[in-house]
Formats: sequence, structure tokens, C-alpha cells
Amino acid sequence: MSEIEIKNVSKKYETKDGTVEALKNVSLSIEQGDIYGIIGMSGAGKSTLVRCMNFLEEPTEGQVLIKGRTLGSLSKKELRKQREDIGMIFQHFNLLMQKSVIDNVCFPLYIQGKKKKEARAKALELLEIVGLQDRAKAYPAQLSGGQKLAIARALASNPKILLCDEATSALDPQTTASILELLESINKRFGITIVIITHQMSVVREICTHVAIMKDGQVAEKGLVTE
Repeated sequence: MSEIEIKNVSKKYETKDGTVEALKNVSLSIEQGDIYGIIGMSGAGKSTLVRCMNFLEEPTEGQVLIKGRTLGSLSKKELRKQREDIGMIFQHFNLLMQKSVIDNVCFPLYIQGKKKKEARAKALELLEIVGLQDRAKAYPAQLSGGQKLAIARALASNPKILLCDEATSALDPQTTASILELLESINKRFGITIVIITHQMSVVREICTHVAIMKDGQVAEKGLVTE
């Protein structure tokens, strides 16, 4: 059974200028422990697709299955619970700028009902994994980039899947390399399935095993990166 199964997913938006088809009959299978790249130009439908994977966007048609469970059939409570297994790094990180680095990582743990002492111990562990343990009391604006903090926060709920939406798009090559190295080590260490949305072929070549190339809301090609 695939970790993520996308079956004939379409997504339409109604605008004042008419209907926009962001996704058209997309089908993909992503296996457990894979690092799967989804690549395409701006407007190809990549970000809409990744947001359908955790039902931040609900498909107009088709199904999204996580480990065989159809997300569309879950109640709101079940969906919230399921989302704990799906960490997400947004393009603009959505960090809490008024909170310290450690409080940013604690935030999802508090939402889960963890006690302060337990949450802070877990947050420090995660900050060590991403190499920010000595910046725990700093604020996001004092970091050179929010990527590592966003990764630590996404790992807080012990996810089985990590969705990365253009997490390296604004970085210089050296920083991009260090973020990709970090994602690769997290994949190996924890066996987390990682989906990377990007427009950079160099990112896909560097760490992905499989890739889907998107164009005009459709999958134009998919397969092993080596091919």
C-alpha cells in the first residue's frame, strides 16, 4: 500500500472571470520513505496539489488516501488527528515572529495538549537535530533564514509525512545544499516520507528518488529521477 495515493484529483476555483482549473485529473502514488519531487513552472498546480495532500485544499473531484484512509471520508476531528501525521513547511514559513525560536517549536505541541516542560524538552531535541540548539532564545527575525526552524516545528508532531512547499526557492546555493542535506538526513534517520515542491531541477536531482513533472494542472511525466 502506498503512503500517499492521489486518485483522479481535480481542483476548480470559481473567480469573477470564470472557472479556473488548477488541477486536472491528477493521479500519483508515493511510497513510504520516499523523497518525491514535484516540479513545474509557476501556475502549474504544484502548490495546490500539495495542499490537497493534507486537505488544506479540498479536491473538487477525486480522492486523496493516506495509508489507505480516504481523507474526504473523515470527520473534522478525524482529519485534525490525521494531520498530526503530516508536517508541512510553507513557502513563507508562517513563523510566529513575536515568539522565540523554542516557543515556535513548542506551539504545535501545546496545541496537542503537551505540558510546558515536556514540550520544551522535545523542542530542544528538535532544535539540536536542525542545528539551532544555541539559538533557542533568539527570535525568527534574528535567524539568517527560517527554513531550519520551520523544519523543526514541522517535526514536532512526529509526522510520518513531510510536505515542503518551495522551501528552498529564495536561497543561495550553499544554504540550499545545507537544507537538502538536513532533509535527506531526516528521511534516513526517521524514515519520514518527504514530498518536495520546487521549480528547481537541481533540487530534484540532488535528493529525490522519484519525480512528477507538472504542466497546466496535469502530470506531464513521472518516474524515477535517474530516468
